[in-house]
Amino acid sequence: MAFGRLERTQGPEPMSEINVTPLVDVMLVLVVIFILTAPLLANSIRLELPRAQGTQPGAAPQSVTVSLDKAGQAFLDGEALAQDALAARLKDVAARRPDTEVQLRADAAVPYGRVAELMGAAQAAGLSRIGFVAEPVALPKR
Repeated sequence: MAFGRLERTQGPEPMSEINVTPLVDVMLVLVVIFILTAPLLANSIRLELPRAQGTQPGAAPQSVTVSLDKAGQAFLDGEALAQDALAARLKDVAARRPDTEVQLRADAAVPYGRVAELMGAAQAAGLSRIGFVAEPVALPKR
């Protein structure tokens, strides 16, 4: 009679190393996302917008954004411009699309005289639609 061996053979040993390939894939995707979004966050203009009731977020389909920071520096769609360069760019916008809305984002600390100068420059360029952007008033929690 033929008997098999009485001792059992050991099966394959469990793998004791971590597979890092999926981890590296996820990390590379996150790095690409951060690389793409970092410039968008760094270019934003820091403004303390005034608060008002009845404000609604949203943008007009044809609009340009003019921002005024605390120092009174004007920005057209995020690009810093001097007063005469801003007036020239607004005239170009008005020549291409006369129904464009100017969305004015002025810091709360900017004097009203500077805001009025900017409104006058927009109207002199031929842009009569001006929207004032403000933060909504926070409602008290119940």
